[in-house]
This record gives sequence, structure tokens and C-alpha cells, in this order.
Amino acid sequence: MRETTIDDWLTDLASELPAPGGGAAAGMSAAMAAALVSMVCNLTIGKPKFAEHEAVMREALAEAERLRGEALQLAEDDAEAFSGVVAAYKLPKSSDAEKAARTAAIQAGLVEAAAVPLAVAKVSAEVIRLSGRVLEGSNPNVLSDVAVAASAAKSALESAALNVDINVVAIKDPAERERLASTLNEALQAKVQAEAIMQIVAKRIRA
Repeated sequence: MRETTIDDWLTDLASELPAPGGGAAAGMSAAMAAALVSMVCNLTIGKPKFAEHEAVMREALAEAERLRGEALQLAEDDAEAFSGVVAAYKLPKSSDAEKAARTAAIQAGLVEAAAVPLAVAKVSAEVIRLSGRVLEGSNPNVLSDVAVAASAAKSALESAALNVDINVVAIKDPAERERLASTLNEALQAKVQAEAIMQIVAKRIRA
């Protein structure tokens, strides 16, 4: 994904290939959201008018770059995790031993397949919080981009949650299901902040 063109990646996304799919798209949305936060910081840093916010913006920039890298890597990891589940379902099941091994492999694959979008959800929540952090000190010329970053991160968060859920329902271990669901619910709390950021920006633009 780091070497292909956007057009080629979208062509793969649109094809009959099982991956990339929704999980990778969620990761890319999170990466774009983080990149927008970086842009806001870069267009604010170094301008005397916003000197009092310089330290915050520089810290936010470093964090946004880290999150962008994580999100992009997770978008790549999603395809690999899904492929593991597909491979597990193709394992032989002609004997009790093979059936047991296949079931164990499927369950392990499902946990891994849920872990990747769960990580995307957590990254997305961090991007939302970072958007809120730069909101007050950002260059007003890119104020709308703060809201777009929050909106894109919220979309990534919701999309990632769907990909967690579709794997969790097939996981048999109650403790594992509870752990995944609990972590996801914690990340989903950031949706409220994303909506608040968008509303604040919309009011300022229309004022």
C-alpha cells in the first residue's frame, strides 16, 4: 500500500478480491484523518500570530505523524489477518483431530482478525482527541480541516467497529469476546468528541 498508486489501490478495493476490504478502508480513513491533523499543524507552526500555540502544535504534529504510520500499517495488516481466517477455513476436517485443529485455527484467526480493526478503532479515537487538542490554536484558514479530520476519524472508528463485531460474533471464548467488546466500547466514546468538534467548527464558520 505504501508503493501502489491510489487508483490501483481503489481498483483492488473494488475488485472481486477478498482483500483489501472494509478493514483496510477503515485504516486508510484513519491515516487520512491523521494526515489532516498534520497539515493543520504544519500550517500553524512558525507563524508569529500563533506563537503561543507553537509547543502544542509541534507535539501534536509528532503524534499525528506517528498515528498516520500506525493506521497505514494496520490497513496493510488487515488483509493479512483476513487471509489467515480464510486459510484456516480451508484446513482439512476428515478426522476428529483435523476438525479440532481446524476449529482452533479458525478461532485464533478470528481473534487476530478482530484485533487489527480494534487497533484501528483505538488509533481513530486518538486522532479524534488530537483534533480536539489542536482546535483552539489552529490557523483559522484551516479550521474546517480540523473538523474534516475529526469526521474522517469518526468514520474510521465506526467502520473499524463493524469489522470487530463481525469477527467477535464468531468467537466462542466468552472472556475473549468480552475483552474485545470492552476495549471497543472504550474507543467508541470518542465519537461524542468528534461530533462536538464538527459542531464547534460549523458554528465558527457560519458566524
